[in-house]
Amino acid sequence: MTGDGIPEWAETLANSLLKALRERDPYTYGHCYRVARNSKLLAKSAGLSEKEQKIIEFSSLFHDLGKIGIPDRILLKPGKLTKEEETIMKTHPTKSAEIIEPLTMIPFFKSLIPGILYHHERIDGKGYPHGITGNRIPLMARVILIADTFDAITTNRPYRKSRGNEFAYKELKQFSGRQFDEKLVEIFVKAHPQWGDLEEEITESFVATHFKRAA
Repeated sequence: MTGDGIPEWAETLANSLLKALRERDPYTYGHCYRVARNSKLLAKSAGLSEKEQKIIEFSSLFHDLGKIGIPDRILLKPGKLTKEEETIMKTHPTKSAEIIEPLTMIPFFKSLIPGILYHHERIDGKGYPHGITGNRIPLMARVILIADTFDAITTNRPYRKSRGNEFAYKELKQFSGRQFDEKLVEIFVKAHPQWGDLEEEITESFVATHFKRAA
């Protein structure tokens, strides 16, 4: 067992899940790491504790695991999804939480579930899977949504090229108070330019090291 109370078997299983995601969809695998990094830094900039930062980081790391269960014809489609396909895609937060559920006998993993499950909820209640509003949405989920959206806008996809940081900042501000937490957007837009790029290589040893630092 690691010093933080996470058994080695849980660390091994978590690494296996991330490896499966990497094999299934390399883009989503990289996306999860970038979102985890920016979510943690946003949490830090917002004044959250080191423990809260670590929980948010790992919630972000696993937030899209459920996409493993989305059919290729939808997950890898190089174009706009139909309404039916969107409905299926919107099941991924619930699927992600279900994948982590067997690990929730460990308190650290149990603490990850709110960020994973609610990361697509919106302040105005038009999000999913439950359509909850405002401060009823867990803070960690509100943090993750901003980092998640920023990365989606600023990375290349088969059906759309990156639209750049400035465009992303504008979008976040435009939908602040409706989709996103207004205060967190303000903090992100101000702090993000100072963070630089993610340079550390994403490897299994990278994951293991971060587990050992977990709260």
